[in-house]
Amino acid sequence: MAGPPSPSTQQLSTSESLGPRGLTSKQQNDIAAEQSRQATYQSQQRRRSSGSTYNQSSSLYVGELDPSVDESTLMKVFGNIGPVESIRLCRDAITNKSLGYAYVQFASDADGTKAIQQLNYALIKGKQCRILWTRNEPNKLKTITGNIFIKNLDPSITTKSLLDTFALYGHITNCKIVTDEQGRSKGYGFIHYDTPESAERAINCVNGMTLYDREIFVGHHIPKQERIQRIEEAKQRFTNVYVKNLVTDITEEELKELFGGFGPIASVLIQRDDQGNSRGFGFVNFERHEDAEKAVSQMHATEYIGKRLFVSRAQKRSEREEELRKQHDHSRYDKASKYHGVNLYVKNLAETVNDEVLRDVFAKYGAITSAKVMRDDKTSHSKGFGFVCFNTPEEASRAVADMNGKTLMDKAVYVALAQKKED
Repeated sequence: MAGPPSPSTQQLSTSESLGPRGLTSKQQNDIAAEQSRQATYQSQQRRRSSGSTYNQSSSLYVGELDPSVDESTLMKVFGNIGPVESIRLCRDAITNKSLGYAYVQFASDADGTKAIQQLNYALIKGKQCRILWTRNEPNKLKTITGNIFIKNLDPSITTKSLLDTFALYGHITNCKIVTDEQGRSKGYGFIHYDTPESAERAINCVNGMTLYDREIFVGHHIPKQERIQRIEEAKQRFTNVYVKNLVTDITEEELKELFGGFGPIASVLIQRDDQGNSRGFGFVNFERHEDAEKAVSQMHATEYIGKRLFVSRAQKRSEREEELRKQHDHSRYDKASKYHGVNLYVKNLAETVNDEVLRDVFAKYGAITSAKVMRDDKTSHSKGFGFVCFNTPEEASRAVADMNGKTLMDKAVYVALAQKKED
């Protein structure tokens, strides 16, 4: 392999004075510069020969990137910090579209630290980016001990202001406010500390505190899979039974007598209003799980004083919410499966394009089951995008191939198959 180019021979001017080694100061500077280039070249060769051209251990992870951000954009942004050795924007293997994150390798760790200090949560093409060392990469942030959940946040709170608020309690490796498709806060977010002690301090100090005139909730974040696992475990050991559709004048003694045949009862409660009247439901807490299970299986849907009882395992509010989420997820999955390959996403629509216009434009490609332009709930103004659903994937594919990039009412529209939104 050819080595680096040798320095060009310098002509000695009669006006230049000689140094102690018979060289002018300019020639000495040139030699020093060349020695530096040689050292850099040899270092690169050593890295290549060891198969390590990309030192990920000291590189930066850059996430939350806008889809339009490319390598040249990142070079402009990070090149202002210091010499960049490499940039790797991660792309989909099939479509070559950006996956929204990249790795940036600086020549020195000091520049990496400076980049985090100056650019973390900075706007790149209108979207806040997130920067951290790859040793704290998101796939390594899934340990739950330092993860906290914050809700009831004021919409004006940004990721940066949330970070500043919680940085007092420990080193934060990840901070995010969840937003909708328009980038508006959904009122909750997540913070990951590098130690569980920092997370505990934040919960103890900030939970219930007023922030921007709102009392916020701060607690441990429990991943979805673990929440589901806890619910399944609770089903295997429950003792508390929920009874609904009770007559209004039933007493605790009567309810206890009704369920007493299944086993020893620890307590009975009938929910009542401010006037002491029954609200039509209550709880029977057994001493043993197997007795509670028998009561549910045998008493559900039976009649008591002319009313059909609803009897089930008593659930905590968090469990009920998780069950509803699961039902919603199943429903959404069924809907997504139904429309997979036939539903088109159309954006960059002119304000004057309505449902009828959208349907008319795409009708020539096949039978349309629905066409809708998305609008603001308050103003009814077009959001600039919509969906067209065809009968078959073939019709949808023809529409994408022909319509993507075409001009509709003086605007070039973007047309693609609608993608399933991941959790």
